[in-house]
Amino acid sequence: MARKLSSLLATALTVATGVVGHGHVNNIIVNGVYYQGYDPTSFPYMPNPPIVIGWTAADLDNGFVAPDAYQGPDIVCHKNATNAKGHASVKAGDTILLQWLPLPWPHPGPIVDYLANCNGDCETVDKTTLEFFKIDGVGLISGADPGNWAQNVLVTNNNTWVVQIPKDLQTGNYVLRHELIALHSSGQPDGAQNYPQCFNLAVTGTGSLQPTGVLATDLYHESDPGILVNIYTSSLAYTMPGPTTATSSATIPGGGGSSSSRPSSATRTSSGATSRPTSSSVRTTSAPAGGPTQTLYGQCGGSGYSGPTICASPAVCTTLNPYYAQCVSR
Repeated sequence: MARKLSSLLATALTVATGVVGHGHVNNIIVNGVYYQGYDPTSFPYMPNPPIVIGWTAADLDNGFVAPDAYQGPDIVCHKNATNAKGHASVKAGDTILLQWLPLPWPHPGPIVDYLANCNGDCETVDKTTLEFFKIDGVGLISGADPGNWAQNVLVTNNNTWVVQIPKDLQTGNYVLRHELIALHSSGQPDGAQNYPQCFNLAVTGTGSLQPTGVLATDLYHESDPGILVNIYTSSLAYTMPGPTTATSSATIPGGGGSSSSRPSSATRTSSGATSRPTSSSVRTTSAPAGGPTQTLYGQCGGSGYSGPTICASPAVCTTLNPYYAQCVSR
């Protein structure tokens, strides 16, 4: 009976949150520099929308891509997505904060990040030829029915998520594919909801890492155990969807905090350039015992932050850049 009630509650929540449960990445921040993403709820109605780093998508309702479309082009960068005309400049090893809107995001599920080398300009690449390799993925963190998921961490941190570009990644132009997969209805066929978001990055560095990727249409299948899964059970052993993580060094997943002030903004286009933001190295510190603690993947420091600075063991507070520090595993 309890399981049936949980399923009924999940269905009711799906109906009740039909609009607010959807969303998009409004912007990203790299070392304090603000880059605007694509807003599907306003840009289509502008006579001259701004040039941004986020790929254009025809999801006017902030909607999703269903599993029955996994082998079609919409799974690449969302519905009828077309290339962004700008790109952000980042260095290998930099961290990127992604801000989702609207608030709050009510669904449980994993968060996955991929990169694909454009082998040329990302502003003109054929999206169906992009081969993506996974740089991180976080699913069920603790508990069950439904437990504490990556998307719960995103909500706790003001609808933000942080991903690190691999430190030894080869210089080149890449598409960052950042994705939420909502599982509140995934116990039934075609019930999972994918929200892929794509951004153009120009990455510089001295590394030589160039993992082999797969086409977006080969990332998932409808019957994958991490896609067709009943999360309303007390004995869930969740399997992350998609290929294994391809990077040679672990990246840092998690969420970030809010700030009342907007950092400086910049967008590169194929014909113009802006000044490149400065970067800072990742620094890890161990906090003394005592006082309130922050949970794994929560914010523990940064510009304007006033919350807990001590991480619950065994996590440590890691300074990602001057604007953000996060509790990550040792």
